[in-house]
Amino acid sequence: MRLFDTYTKSLVEVPPPPGPVRMYFCGPTVYARAHIGNARPFVLGMWLRSWLRARGYEVTLVHNITDINDKIYDAAPGASAELARRATEWYFADTSALGLGMPDAMPKVTDHVPEIVRFIGELVDSGHAYPVEGDVYFRVASFPEYGRLSGQRPDQVEEQEPNALKEDPRDFALWKANKQGEDTAWDSPWGRGRPGWHIECSVLAEELLGPSFEIHGGGLDLVFPHHENELAQSRSLGHPFAHIWAHNGMLRFTGEKMSKSVGNIATIRETLDEWGRETILVFFLGGHWRKPIDFSPETMAQAAAQAESFRNGRRAGAAGDRRARRVAAASAGRARVRRGRPAPGRDRGGRLGATGRARWPQPRPQAVTGELVYGRRAVREALRGRREVLELWATERAVGAEPWLAEAKPKQRPERDLSELAGNRDHQGVVARVEPYRYADAYELAAVERPLLAVLDRVRSAAAPRGPARPA
Repeated sequence: MRLFDTYTKSLVEVPPPPGPVRMYFCGPTVYARAHIGNARPFVLGMWLRSWLRARGYEVTLVHNITDINDKIYDAAPGASAELARRATEWYFADTSALGLGMPDAMPKVTDHVPEIVRFIGELVDSGHAYPVEGDVYFRVASFPEYGRLSGQRPDQVEEQEPNALKEDPRDFALWKANKQGEDTAWDSPWGRGRPGWHIECSVLAEELLGPSFEIHGGGLDLVFPHHENELAQSRSLGHPFAHIWAHNGMLRFTGEKMSKSVGNIATIRETLDEWGRETILVFFLGGHWRKPIDFSPETMAQAAAQAESFRNGRRAGAAGDRRARRVAAASAGRARVRRGRPAPGRDRGGRLGATGRARWPQPRPQAVTGELVYGRRAVREALRGRREVLELWATERAVGAEPWLAEAKPKQRPERDLSELAGNRDHQGVVARVEPYRYADAYELAAVERPLLAVLDRVRSAAAPRGPARPA
């Protein structure tokens, strides 16, 4: 297996099974409900882990939670810790609802501040960092390879964090002194404060995966400055750090990058409620992992249609398996019947039935147990269709959100009951049982003792002009 590596701009071989393959995928900064774009690196990381494990690899996936950051302090002055705690719980709940499982470790920055302080101390002692009035900055000029990951020349790198006391405008913060309105701070040799963003991921990755690991993932928007700075921090100390840098394309909302700071977002939770888990996964499946992907009502509707096609294929396959088992059982039963059994339509004496004709066995009509339909769009279509809706259930939340559902007067049930009924969590709070289509298929006809099977190979309409017959 080969992955495109942003650092070398080439395809790089993943070690052969069993590996190990250790992966670090950057997680969210928890200051609001995560938008659907944040789900893409999570989904890709989980899919890659599953694919590798299915092929015999030993895989570890780490996905961090950035719960110390300027954005959190700005969003909740004096209450950043509580906001970060709640937003972390939201992220766990929303990503869990995608049904892919969870990463092997989801470390929080607040649980590893002592290790971060120790790492910064090593950079200061080695001359790669310097303190300035309670802050500590990385000395970019001390790392000649700076800019290689993002393809920038060192002399062209723009200033990241303005501060007149810095030695070089390109230098970036490793430690920030505590400021007014910041409700969390930790002790360090340079005074009370908290870590900078970039040092957090270097330390978390190395603490959980070691100083050398196979794959570092994240969005393309993280290449610079975040991942460029991570690489500089770790390799300045002689740590190999990541061997492959795998960056996924961004999610675009009507052609622009989706971002909470811009405001053009749809959250994971909102998208789950509107479209369901399977549609989201099919949507991500439809784009190359390194390319941008457009998020819109049109692209999601296309993904919903594809997801329904996949579900129909699964149902058809399962139904075919059941029918094949019925055919096998019927054949075995016929083999056990003794010789001399009367032909169809005749009694034990060989007499014809009352009509004077042999009666062909008919497949038994199916019991009207109903077919389950779930998801708001699917159920709404069922209510508009020709088949009778036998039963309808919905959560209180779904009834309150959809006027058409309130008019249908469903039986209200808690979400866990609907998940158990549907067999998954993609129901969006609505499940219906509808009248099944009535039919007798070829498998059922073949299961009787003397079936009558008509096969239409080539058919010509009586009204059609003469010419070669067309396949039916």
